[in-house]
Amino acid sequence: MYYLLQIDSLRNATQAVAGEQISMLGLLQKGGWIMYPLYLLFIVAVFVFVERLMAIRKASRIEPNFMKIIRDNIITGNVAAARNLAKNTDSPVARMIEKGLQRIGKPIDAIEKSMENVGKLEMYHMERNLNILSLIAGIAPMFGFLGTIVGMVQLFYGIASTGEYTLNTIAGGIYTKMITSATGLIIGLIAYIGHNILTTQIDKTVNKMEAASAEFMDILQEPTK
Repeated sequence: MYYLLQIDSLRNATQAVAGEQISMLGLLQKGGWIMYPLYLLFIVAVFVFVERLMAIRKASRIEPNFMKIIRDNIITGNVAAARNLAKNTDSPVARMIEKGLQRIGKPIDAIEKSMENVGKLEMYHMERNLNILSLIAGIAPMFGFLGTIVGMVQLFYGIASTGEYTLNTIAGGIYTKMITSATGLIIGLIAYIGHNILTTQIDKTVNKMEAASAEFMDILQEPTK
């Protein structure tokens, strides 16, 4: 008879939860104070992702005819015009080519090395703040689990203190305490995906820089007109 009463109580609790319509905002509010650090981590993750995405996309833009014009100017001996074009073009590729143009007349190895140094510096600028996303991807789930553990400790301490342990109370307490874990995992997943998207965009830009560098070195070794 006791087990039948418990099963009936569980069925009533399930029906009450199913019948109760809870909005997403109302559900998040049940997570407790630990939700505020999670909100902050989410805002920071979105801000860093959007800011870096815009910066990387800007860095990857370059005129399709840029290297053709550079080549024509170098072949005709008009290095000043090539330097002027590179200087007035705001992109990592242009800054790298400008450094190479400044070193014309020196050994090929020295030119290549100076361009490589500029490329490393440009990569550093593009990768700036990406570690924040990887950090959020790691700590957001931990914050969520911490909130769940704290909530469960409070729940069972309350049960031990009052002696009341109906299935309704336990089920309601557990599902609200799991909200922080779910939120932390979602934020961590968003930050992880954002980090990988930005890394892919950086790799594409680096490939463009390497292709432009190789083309520039080939141009320097072509005979002038």
